[in-house]
Parts: sequence; structure tokens; C-alpha cells
Amino acid sequence: FAALDGGTVTLALATALAGVQAQSPDVQKVLASIKAQDKGQLAVSEEDGRFLRVLIATSKAKRALEIGGASGYSAIWIGLGLRETGGALVTMEYDPVRAKELAENVKRAGLADIVTVVPGDAFAHLPSMSGSFDFVFLDAWKKDYKRFLDLMLPRMNKGGLFVAHNVVNKRSEMGDFLAAIDLGSNSFHLQIGRVVDGQIYPLDAVREVVRLGAGLTEDKRIDRATQ
Repeated sequence: FAALDGGTVTLALATALAGVQAQSPDVQKVLASIKAQDKGQLAVSEEDGRFLRVLIATSKAKRALEIGGASGYSAIWIGLGLRETGGALVTMEYDPVRAKELAENVKRAGLADIVTVVPGDAFAHLPSMSGSFDFVFLDAWKKDYKRFLDLMLPRMNKGGLFVAHNVVNKRSEMGDFLAAIDLGSNSFHLQIGRVVDGQIYPLDAVREVVRLGAGLTEDKRIDRATQ
């Protein structure tokens, strides 16, 4: 399931996956129902969802933000990871109908104590939110990715993870974002930059590429202070 640079199985990630608790039958039913009703294919894949959960659990993130929650599929996976770390998620969804579905699905999954749903325009809500974040998952309108990056990077905790979705199949809509993170747009379905002092760590850092499932990729930038 996990491979390093397309060949070698990474023991650390395999161990992490094995250690993540399976979701309950009730949660499985909620996830399946969201997928069944997702006619617009707005939800991430199951592989992506599982990977988000592992990222949360293994990074021990406590305060997470999702921008573009749709009907709650990814929020549930992230929430399951945060249940293990003792953290919490704020998820934002612009569309009022989907935001209502998001809140209902989070409640059905038993995660209402972990996941807070904020309906409306994230650009309007984020400035009034206090504090910083360990983990940000961005899956909003692609043309806004660069604006969200500029807004959130100064509010990322040291070693935090900034995760952006759809950077290959919709790369033509986010050229300024891809140029800003300078990770390249040809190899990644899901890109992750480790944040250090308000910046995504540069390309000359230690780099680990982990491919999961159908083209799901992690790019970790390691904080020199920890080496």
C-alpha cells in the first residue's frame, strides 16, 4: 500500500497505517452514504481520506483547518485522526446546502465534539479566527489557492502541514499557487509542504516522497532545527 519513491515500502508509514484504529461500522455507513450521493464528485477519494487521517495521527496535529469541506467526507477522515491526537478541526464550506449536509454528516459520524462547521465565505471568516494551526487542508475553488496560501502560511505552527488537493488535474487553474510552493506540478496529486517560520521549506531540504494508492503523494520538507 505504501512505497518510497515508487519502489521501497516505508516501514514507518506502514507501521503508522497499521496503528490507526479502524472506523466503526456507523462511520463506514456515513462515509459510504456521502460517496453515494456525491454526484458532483466533490469528495476526496477513500485513499486520500485515509492518508489525511494518517497525516493527522502521525504528525500529532492538534488544531486543524479545512477550507472547502463539501459534504463532510474529508472532514470525517480528518476528525478521526484528531480523535486520536486530542485535537479539533474547523471546516469551512461556502455553499449553504453543502454546509448543512456537512454539519449533519459530522454529527452522524459522532464527531460533533471534534469538528466545528463554519458556513460561508472563508475569506470573510478567517481574519476573525484567533490562533495558529498545525494542519491545513485546502480543497476550495482552485483559483483561490494562492490567496489562501498567503493568508494561512503566517498562521502555521512550526512544523505544520499545509495540504493542497487536485494540484495535477486542475493545475491549469492554480499556476500562481504552484509557482509559489515550487514543488512542480507534474508528479503530485496531493502536495504537502512542511512549514518552517512561515515558509514552505525549500527544495534543497531532505525530501521524502511517499506514493499511496492511485497517485497520492506526500512531499515532506524537514525542519533543519530537528536534524
